[in-house]
Amino acid sequence: MTGPRTIDAHHHVWDLAVRPQPWIRGEALAPLARSFTAADLAPEAAAAAVAATVVVQTVCVPEETPELLALADGSDLIAGVVGWTDLTAPDVADAIAALRELPGGERLVGIRHQVQEEPDPDWLLRPDVQRGLLAVAEAGLAYDLVVKPHQLSTAALAAARLPGLTFVLDHLGKPPIADGALDPWAADLRRLAALPNTAAKLSGLVTEAAPGRWRPADLAPYTDTALEAFGPQRLLFGSDWPVCTLEAGYAEVTRLTGHLVDGLDAREKDAVFRHNAIRVYGLGRQRRTAEGRAGPTRP
Repeated sequence: MTGPRTIDAHHHVWDLAVRPQPWIRGEALAPLARSFTAADLAPEAAAAAVAATVVVQTVCVPEETPELLALADGSDLIAGVVGWTDLTAPDVADAIAALRELPGGERLVGIRHQVQEEPDPDWLLRPDVQRGLLAVAEAGLAYDLVVKPHQLSTAALAAARLPGLTFVLDHLGKPPIADGALDPWAADLRRLAALPNTAAKLSGLVTEAAPGRWRPADLAPYTDTALEAFGPQRLLFGSDWPVCTLEAGYAEVTRLTGHLVDGLDAREKDAVFRHNAIRVYGLGRQRRTAEGRAGPTRP
């Protein structure tokens, strides 16, 4: 059950007048080939009783994260930013520190890289990447995993090597919902979930289902598997707006997630829809007010 305390832990924004989104290609993604702004999101979030959000990077370029931080700095809705920095760079720790000095830098809560696009199946295990992930951990940030099912086993190895870093799996690792298959995705998901420094987002599932003809029942085996593996204390609700609009509107996705976890009690639902995002991403840390004084973020 969602409500006015709901936090959306995963959405995007982009402005095609500022930069292209190279991943938007082909007829299936054509509806996304326009700008989607925070102003577009605000009424959708309000209608769905969402009080705060976490915006997540979409392209691996250094310019995007400062823009997202500035956007969050002027927003009453966006409470956190999962940005990007080059994990393989020798000065990755300095780069993270520099992001935190920018307007809105106190709202940087995580880092993400498009691992799903890396041809090297062991990219997360490379020494330079591991060094970068360690810098993320030392900065007190989370690391968002955007991977495909065949990369889940490597993600589990990476998380095991860095127990001090919280790994947050986006979109449940993009399970093969359209095919109706559970394994090997389920086995690899359980391997990742067995590590205490991991969490996962109930997000991006409608776009992994059969286009135009999916039903809630098609998603249930995958969310049930995630609930069994992670438990309600390590799952976060995310809309994946505007990508979700390919198959369902913002309010529909929010209601759908509530339906899929309807077997949880009120406290467990509150964890999925609010408290896990606060804990995993550290939302609510002290931030600057408009007058420059310290004040609490209120997601």
